[in-house]
Formats: sequence, structure tokens, C-alpha cells
Amino acid sequence: MKKRVMAVFGTRPEAVKLCPLVGELRRRGFPVTVCVTGQHRQMLDQVLRAFGVTPDVDLDLMRPEQNLAALTAGALAGVSDALARSSAGLVVVQGDTTTALAGALAAFYAHIPVAHVEAGLRTWDMDRPWPEEFDRRAVSLIARLHFAPTEAARQNLLREGVAPERVFVTGNTAIDALQTTVRQDYRHPLLDWAAGRRLILLTAHRRESLGAPMEGMLRAVRRALEERPDTAAVYPVHRNGPVRAAAEKVLGDCAQVRLTEPLDPVDFHNLMARCHLAVTDSGGIQEEAPALDKPVVVMRDVTERPEGVAAGTLLLAGTSEEGVYRAVSRLLDDPAAYGAMARAENPYGDGFACRRIADVLEKV
Repeated sequence: MKKRVMAVFGTRPEAVKLCPLVGELRRRGFPVTVCVTGQHRQMLDQVLRAFGVTPDVDLDLMRPEQNLAALTAGALAGVSDALARSSAGLVVVQGDTTTALAGALAAFYAHIPVAHVEAGLRTWDMDRPWPEEFDRRAVSLIARLHFAPTEAARQNLLREGVAPERVFVTGNTAIDALQTTVRQDYRHPLLDWAAGRRLILLTAHRRESLGAPMEGMLRAVRRALEERPDTAAVYPVHRNGPVRAAAEKVLGDCAQVRLTEPLDPVDFHNLMARCHLAVTDSGGIQEEAPALDKPVVVMRDVTERPEGVAAGTLLLAGTSEEGVYRAVSRLLDDPAAYGAMARAENPYGDGFACRRIADVLEKV
């Protein structure tokens, strides 16, 4: 009899990366309980619908303007209660969110082992990204099984003293998700609007960039667009209030930009598959876009995904207006630079990460 697994997640990126694993485990006969915190309410629900996953436990914790302390406390209490009412023998968390930290800590308090998907990512800077760098390091202290997406992530864990037999290189489950969502016959009004132009898929939401830095980055993208009439950008805007304010202030009246509500993964991934390049401060897009042969301009000073920079799939632009402007302009104006990035091999996996994780769990 296979042990019951509780998958704990609460944000859009976690759901994109764990829903395929939930499906793989269930196909293999694992009893799986899905516990969601609702850290991203509407965006989480979009992903659940897209993958056909219904939560067994929904803590529904998100409140307007809720701070991290309140969210962490609520998630810890809620997951602890769910575990007390469950027969789970393993808790699976993903990445570096408040939900992942709370889920791992609740399992630790209940003496239940933790499996960490997307383990070993590091910037070595507690302030960037904040609070994610702390979250993932803390989860690593608790986890019994570490599913690292790359060999470099595995080496980070080994340097921190994690036993080699507990670390498994699997690739990233985000690439698995693309196998489900990207479709050849996809159509969307946003693609009709951008027809005949080079489309930039833009996202920006990092807490450490809020305020003047984010406005500067968005101004850089606007400048690059307005200098090139054959370009357009779609920006699905995060529900965070300051992010929305910056997007509207800088890009709201730009005819070459469409500001939209957050897109479900089917729409988002298919727009990504058809864009010219991605400009982002997101983590997941740094993995997903290269799998679709799309160069990525990363609007961050450091990234926990240095493999992409080394492989040539990512261009680290920094967070200054001029740095972002130069990076975007280079990829719009230099066909050789663009082609080299588009042809570079994606280091984040081949779409079989969920199978590898399930293989390990069957043997443990």
C-alpha cells in the first residue's frame, strides 16, 4: 500500500508545477490529498481549472493587503490542522513561497517527512529575491527528499551538507506542464491584435522592485517599443496593488501595450509559444520560455537560475532603466544575438520531471 501524499501549494507558479505531479502520482496509484492555501486566490483557481484539479482542503487564506506574517501564521495553522485530520505519510511542497515554508514547517512539527520540488536554487542574497531566498533555504533544512531541477542546484545542496542520497536531479516540472497546455491550433484575440508585429510577453511583480525601480523597468520597455513600430507587448498584470499602479502609470496610455488581467496557464503558455521574446522578473518564465525557443530578458540583478545565463537562454539585464532598455533593444535589433539565444539548449529539463519524481517516491 502506497503512503498517502499531501501536496501543499497556494500560488499560481506552485500550482503550474505541482498539478502535473499530482496527476502523475494519482496515475500510479498514490492516494494524494491536495491542500491549497489560496495565497494567490484568483490566479490559483485559474490553474486548478486548467489542470482539472479539485482541492481536497482549501484554506482560502488570502485577504486584501495581508502581510507576510499574517499569511505565514494562517498557513502554518491551517496546514497543521489539515495534517492532523489526514493520514499523510509525506508532504510535497514546491519552490520558495510562503506556502511552501509553512507547509514544510507544519509537516516538521507533525514528524512527517517533506519532499521539496525545485530544490537547491540559490542567489546567496537574502534580499534578492525577498523573501523567497530565505523560504527555500529554510525548506531545505527540513526536507527529507530534495528534487533538484539541475546539477548546479544539486551541488548547492551538497555544499550545504545535504546527504547525496537524498538529492535527485529531475528537471523542472514546469517543462512538464507545457506538454499539457501548449496547443498547435490555439487562437486568441490578443494574438489577432498583435498580428504582423513582434510580440513581447512582459511580466513584472517582484517585491524588491516595487516603486521607482519597477517604473524604470517599465519605462525601458516602453521606450524600446515606441522606437520600433513593428513591436507590441502583452502584460498580464499581477493582482498586487502597487504593481498595478506602476503598470497603469507607465504603460496605461501606450498604444503598443495591452495590459490584461492574469491569464490562465493555457492562454499564458500559448502566448509565450508565439511571442518574439519574454521580458520578465519571474522565475518560472526563465525556465518555460527557453523550452519554447524564446529568449528571455531577466529584469533582475541576480537570478537563482544561473544555468540559463550560462547556457545563453537568459540575458540578465539588471533593474536599471538603461540596463533593461539596452537588453531589450539588443534582442530586437541584433538578429545574430537573438538567434543564438533562441537556439540555445534549455538546461531545465525535457518534460519528464514528474516521472522521475514519481519513480523516486515509488522506491523510497
